[in-house]
Amino acid sequence: MDQEEIFLRLAVALAIGLLVGLERGWQTREESDHQRAAGLRTFALTGLLGGICGLLSLASSPVVLAAGLLAFTGSLAWFSHLEATEEKNFSVTGVVAGILTFALGAYAVLGNESVAVAAAVAMAILLALRDRLHDWVRNLTWPELRSALMLLAMTFLLLPVLPNRPIDPWNVLNPAEIWLFAILIAAISFAGYIAVRVFGDRNGIAVASIAGGLASSTAVTISFARLAREHPESTRLLAGGILLAGATMLGRIVVLAGLLKPSLVGPLLWPALAASAVLLGSAGVLLWRGSTTATQQSDLKIRNPFDLGTVLKLAGLIAVILLFAKGMAERAGTAGLYLLAAVSGVADVDALTLSMTRFAGNEVTLSAAANAILVAAGVNTLSKAAMAGAVGGSRLGRLVGGVSAATIAALGIVALVAS
Repeated sequence: MDQEEIFLRLAVALAIGLLVGLERGWQTREESDHQRAAGLRTFALTGLLGGICGLLSLASSPVVLAAGLLAFTGSLAWFSHLEATEEKNFSVTGVVAGILTFALGAYAVLGNESVAVAAAVAMAILLALRDRLHDWVRNLTWPELRSALMLLAMTFLLLPVLPNRPIDPWNVLNPAEIWLFAILIAAISFAGYIAVRVFGDRNGIAVASIAGGLASSTAVTISFARLAREHPESTRLLAGGILLAGATMLGRIVVLAGLLKPSLVGPLLWPALAASAVLLGSAGVLLWRGSTTATQQSDLKIRNPFDLGTVLKLAGLIAVILLFAKGMAERAGTAGLYLLAAVSGVADVDALTLSMTRFAGNEVTLSAAANAILVAAGVNTLSKAAMAGAVGGSRLGRLVGGVSAATIAALGIVALVAS
């Protein structure tokens, strides 16, 4: 390590200490000088001390770094103890932040300085968000915590141990891929739930529609249709919400397909944009015209994002569609594939979308896979219009059905032109 690099790495160690010290000093800015164990200067010196100890360990022995860390930790812990005794504040965050600042200063000299800086930024953010994080924990409900833990367990515990290869005689069912698909849907549902929690359960039809469309536009349709039957004066507003959720669904399937098979975005994008434009334009008109009479807010409640039963059913549905898609592609060709897409689209679009990303470019051509996804989306749009009329009454059915017909026409025309 030459002299220039030594100075650069020590500067990074000092910058890490300054960054953390700035946040710590701001948090304790109301306290008088010499009334806190560590502030801006102390943390800046801590980062530099870690860097110097790292240099000394290179020149002599790693024992120097260990001794420096122990001496610093003991001194900081003692002064923090005195501060806690005086102020009756027994938080250990400052001590942990000091130790981590020392360690990152040393790592900036001994290891990858970019990683050290990134870790310091993450630490500063966590420290700065103290009040927000505490409020979030206080407002956290058990079902929300359970859902988050389940999503983490699905991703980091179960997914790594699943076989990442086909296990069936037809070379189709890959447990790791199927489970990953289920995780993606669960994560999107969780995002929809969080959006409602952030904006409030009753902050308007538009927010509920977008958040609900991320989880299930069919659920939004049924919920709003029931409200329309109970509050006929809000029919236009609720119809706008249903259409907005449908537009969100179209955006969701394009994003899902793009994440798993980027080459599908091209054939899907323009038809989806055309259909979304019809839905969004109509939803905007209905929401604007209906807002003067709709004093009732939506009672849409997105259930806590998912439960294990739902995830297992979704994984099973994906597996079944994968098998049927394989059989249809081999025996009935493209027509059979489209029939499967139409049947699947009555209840769900995501499972068919995820299945097509698995086969696109291999057993099924990209254009056939994209068209199958569009067929499922079109049938799903029509089925939701039928649900709206059956549950919410003829007026809601006419509003949603008319726009849905125009949406499918736009989708089909653009798909034909683009093909």
